Amino acid sequence: MPRFSPVQLRSRFAWSGGKHPRFVNPCRLLSSARQGAVNLMKLAHINLVARDADKLAAFYVNVFKCESLGEPWRLSGERVSRGNGLPNSDIYSIWLKLPGCDIPFLEIHEHKVTHDIKPPRVNEPGFGHLCFQMDDLDAVLSAVIDAGGARVGEVTNFGSAEKPFLIIYARDPEGNILELEQPCNEPD
Repeated sequence: MPRFSPVQLRSRFAWSGGKHPRFVNPCRLLSSARQGAVNLMKLAHINLVARDADKLAAFYVNVFKCESLGEPWRLSGERVSRGNGLPNSDIYSIWLKLPGCDIPFLEIHEHKVTHDIKPPRVNEPGFGHLCFQMDDLDAVLSAVIDAGGARVGEVTNFGSAEKPFLIIYARDPEGNILELEQPCNEPD
């Protein structure tokens, strides 16, 4: 039988009137929030809208070692349009597992109809950036550039000389902002 830490137990079980813990489906808790139940939430996915979803997905797989969560699929029809508010929605969707975690995952959409915008600047309101940590910032930055991305800033040490914490901002091939971090890998 698997062992769980107290934190894992609290997230997997809910106490019922001081009696034995019982498994609670988080979806039931969310749906019953109006009745005063605990409202559990978690970030489920991060969505990027792409001009070329296959190309952008390949970038994240090759550079950041994301993994496919299955075959790409198409979202369309009245239910999709009703949900997202866009008439005649037709979306090609790719899901990628981010390195080091199962949830949230990266969802890349390519809509049949898109509107071009200028690439966002680092200080614009709204979605800011995706941040990835790595052991070799220079190698990953080179891979970003070689794969069609671009450097935005300069490598900067946010740590100290003894314990460097390097960061730099970059862009993926579609202009989305990325932050690359290389924390000190030395033991304390």
